[in-house]
Formats: sequence, C-alpha cells, structure tokens
Amino acid sequence: MRRRPHGVIEMGWACISCACAGRYEHAPIAPEIPESLIERFYFDAGGNLGWRLSALRTPRATPAPWKIVVITGAPSWAEYWADVLADLPEDREMVVVDRPGFAFSEPFTVVPDIAVQARALSPLLETAPGQKLLLVGQSYGGGVATLMAAAQPEKVDSMMLLSAYLGEAGPTAKRLMEMGGRVLNLIPRDLRNAIVEVRGQRDYMPAVRVALQRLTLPIQVVHGDLDDFAPIEVARALADRTIGQGPDTFHVVQGANHFLNDGPTEELLAELERAIAITEAKRRLRTPSFALTSVGDAGEEGLRLAS
Repeated sequence: MRRRPHGVIEMGWACISCACAGRYEHAPIAPEIPESLIERFYFDAGGNLGWRLSALRTPRATPAPWKIVVITGAPSWAEYWADVLADLPEDREMVVVDRPGFAFSEPFTVVPDIAVQARALSPLLETAPGQKLLLVGQSYGGGVATLMAAAQPEKVDSMMLLSAYLGEAGPTAKRLMEMGGRVLNLIPRDLRNAIVEVRGQRDYMPAVRVALQRLTLPIQVVHGDLDDFAPIEVARALADRTIGQGPDTFHVVQGANHFLNDGPTEELLAELERAIAITEAKRRLRTPSFALTSVGDAGEEGLRLAS
C-alpha cells in the first residue's frame, strides 16, 4: 500500500498541491485501495442546513455488530484514515467524515460553531436494528462528537476522545497557527478553515464540559504521551473534572504523537477494540437476568431476580 503523506510538512504540501491541481483529495485513495474495502458516499446534513456532506465507509454485505463513526480533526480529511478503514475487521464497520467546510463537504466556507457541525453530522448516528455505535472524536472533532452524543445519547453506546484538542494548543500547534495566521488569505481553503476553527474553539468549550458531565455512556480518553499539538495534561485535566480517571477512562499510548491514525493500524485498531470491550463489559454488569423459579408451598410460579 502506498504510504500516505504524514507529518505537518508533508500534509501541508499535499494540501497545497491538490489545491493547485483543483482536487479535493489530498492523498487520493483510488486506485491503491479497491472500492470493496472503502467507498466514498454523500449524505444530506442534518438540521435542514441544506449541505451535502462527504464521508468514507467500509461496505459490508450485512450490518456489523458495531458501527464506528469517526469525527475527524482540523483539517478534516477522511482519506487519512484510509489505511485504518482498509484493515478494519469484517465484524466491524466504520464511517469517517469530512466535516463541513473541508474536502468534498459543503459548505465551502468555515463553520466555526461546533454545535452547528454536530447537527449537520447527526445522520451519521443512524444504525441498523440491533447495531451498536462507537463515536470517535479525533482532535478538534472531540468537541463536535461530544455535542453529537449529548444531543442524541440514546443513539450512542460508547464514545472515544482520541488525541482530543480541547481549546489549549501545544507548542507545534501554536507555531503553525501563528505562521498560518500571517498568510491566512494566501493558503488553501482547508488549511485556512482549520486555523479559523482552532482559533475560535475555546468559546465552545464550556458547552463541551457540561455535555461530558451529563453523559452517562462509557467514555474513553486516548492520548499519546508525545502529543505536542493537543497537550495530554489538558485532556487529563478535563477527564478528571468531567468523566473521572482510571485505566477504563484515560488511556495513555506510550511513544505516540497526535496522529494515532498515522501509525501502524494495529495499534489504533487495538484501542478501538479496547473501547468496545469496556463498553460491552459495563453493559453486562448493568443488565440483570431473570430466572423462572417455583415459590411457595402451593407450587405457584414466580419471578426471582438473578444476578
């Protein structure tokens, strides 16, 4: 499989080169990965916004037990999850979206309000009968995913905040925003929209904190200890204040940077399976079973709660 651009310089250059060529993809998927593994599809934004949004998904003949929905960061490029999508097991399905204002998704201007983005992306939470859903918010997408789950908690079984960017920039992110801010009107649309988004994200963080405190579904925070975009200390502090600590809540990936989807796919797939396993274990603990037993001298039948 052809190596996709990674790292700040390579990804930035891929964005510039595709803008010069008039493309929306920064690392085209075809022909290296067949459509039997990954396909692009389009859907109408929720909230009657009138936008046409783009995403990648893993086609399955029958619905998988778990659907994994990924809300990507800034810039929002679903194609950078292509290797993870291609390596996903058959008993899982995944959707990775281009958020509004990026790649193939409308509108082609920035949408800084993450509550509006959450409404737009709400159709992604639809599942097949009996199917469970893991919602993943990557980087900037962490806040958007949180508001999506808060608006429709009955549709989300589990949530993961992956390398979550939570209003505080690390040294590399600060440097890039400063550099990009000086030439904001000269850089390609997707990079420009990303800078505007990130600069204004702090205004929406109070709503995200309130939503995290109110959510009762299992939430895992996964962060690389070498992340210099979104400081791990900020993610840890937010988790401590809103959803608690412990290995089942906050998991540190040793030696990982901000782009966990850019490393070996086995590591990220293992994190996703870990989140699913924790959710299923908690579901079993919460669900009582009932056994039919005989009670009373007259042989009457009654129900006894069995744990």
